Amino acid sequence: MSLEEKILSDYKEAMKSRDTLKSSILSFLRADMMNVAMARKKPKLDDSEAIAVIKKQIKQHQDSVDQFTKGNRLDMAEKEAKELEVLKTYLPPELSIDEIKKIIEEIVSALGAQDMKDMGRVMKEATLKIAGQADGKLVSDLVKGRLSKPTP
Repeated sequence: MSLEEKILSDYKEAMKSRDTLKSSILSFLRADMMNVAMARKKPKLDDSEAIAVIKKQIKQHQDSVDQFTKGNRLDMAEKEAKELEVLKTYLPPELSIDEIKKIIEEIVSALGAQDMKDMGRVMKEATLKIAGQADGKLVSDLVKGRLSKPTP
């Protein structure tokens, strides 16, 4: 079962059980996925594309939580946080920092990367291997740390 099919199934289940929060957030997510699929002229998204849509919505919800908290609208911040938790259940489990470092080390060895000039190649491989399982900025920072020469 693809991620998109699981979301549809969970959406139907939420509708049947009258779970308005979950059915609402999954409805928006499904609409977003359909829009992305139409833009790419595809009938369905593969799991990596679906994960990208979910991550985009998670980022939007995190921003909303921050804005509502700053605006002292704690009721709205709480609602957004609950929706955020529903979305996070559809992401694959995140890798630990040690696991990410191990993958980066394997890539650096395989490519023979030695310094920052090789960053693009290492990031390309790391992005493919780690896709959806870690924050891109964290991976980038770890690759930079590995490739940058220690200062004397």
